[in-house]
Amino acid sequence: MTAMATNVSLQVSAIMLGVEDLDRAKKFYADGLGCEIDQDHRGFVRYSLGDGSSKLALYEREAAARDAGVSAEGSGFRGVSFHFIADSRDAVDEVMRAAEAAGGTVVKAAAAVQWGYFGYFSDPDGYLWKVATAA
Repeated sequence: MTAMATNVSLQVSAIMLGVEDLDRAKKFYADGLGCEIDQDHRGFVRYSLGDGSSKLALYEREAAARDAGVSAEGSGFRGVSFHFIADSRDAVDEVMRAAEAAGGTVVKAAAAVQWGYFGYFSDPDGYLWKVATAA
């Protein structure tokens, strides 16, 4: 017997990051990058990133692993990066500077490419963010 395909409209409502130090991550995203906290609980923080964007949630890494029933071990490239499309090169540079000032690491400095301009930073837990513009 084969499974029937369904027409599910998949949407990303929230992106959850398992973090080592919730207070450090909370400060990075709220104070450093200006993300607006809309839920703040012991062990969990959620941000509203604005109209048209998914929510961003931070959860203690060990608790997130237990929640999913998997090991909390992991390092290196996680097979995912988050992308922020900015309006201009100046906006890309501003986000990169803010991330670094907040404790992030510039992984790849912003530079011009054939299709536009982009750079990468990692947050304090190593999650990669690409900041780009086609302008």
